[in-house]
Amino acid sequence: MENDNLLFSRLRSLRSRKRTIRKDVEKQIRKKYRRSEELSDIRRNIQWIPLDKPYQRGFVRFFVVREDVMRSKYGEFFEGVLKKINTYMYSESRKFLKKKRKSGRRIYVEREQKLNRVSEYAWNDPKFGLTPMERQYFLQKEEYCPLRKRYEIYYEFIEPWRFILRIRPNMITHYKPVDFELEKEYAELESYLRQHKVAGIIHKTIYGRPSSWKMKYKSDQNESTKYFHYKMSATEIAESLQDV
Repeated sequence: MENDNLLFSRLRSLRSRKRTIRKDVEKQIRKKYRRSEELSDIRRNIQWIPLDKPYQRGFVRFFVVREDVMRSKYGEFFEGVLKKINTYMYSESRKFLKKKRKSGRRIYVEREQKLNRVSEYAWNDPKFGLTPMERQYFLQKEEYCPLRKRYEIYYEFIEPWRFILRIRPNMITHYKPVDFELEKEYAELESYLRQHKVAGIIHKTIYGRPSSWKMKYKSDQNESTKYFHYKMSATEIAESLQDV
């Protein structure tokens, strides 16, 4: 009888076994996630090697400071601003065209190119390096983002006329060697980590669990209850003072 009780006490419940399996799965996911981050750093830090014979691959279009602005005393200032908001566009030809359907037929129109917007995060980031004088040339705007379903703030340069577009041959002068074994392992890890269920576990266990609507409802309810008690106590105090 004692042996039977001892054997029964050693048997794990179904809930305990499920918890152990879930913990093991989360442990493996975290291990794969850390390995993916390591491989990403390795790929990013691979050194570029100069080519013996550089070659041209299409054309690149970008903004430069106008000559008259560059000759003024603020030329270097606007050149510094441009380095932070410049954009680059690549094309196989110098025309930079794209297809567009009009009246049932396809036509070619010129591709529009604008200066970069400054996001709210970059605006407040010291590493982005916008000086107080440079901030005076930006206007705060707001635009609805259908993906996040909310309005987002950005900052736009108010004097784009100070810059013009310039086209140059896109010369390939360096290349980055490819490690096929590393790329294969990284692709396998990314394919696994991007699965819907795995991505949910990553956001829940690694990035932190977001507050649910129940917790928000409880906090709002507590605040309203607290406000109600404060209001009642203030009323009682006022009445007591009137009686005096």
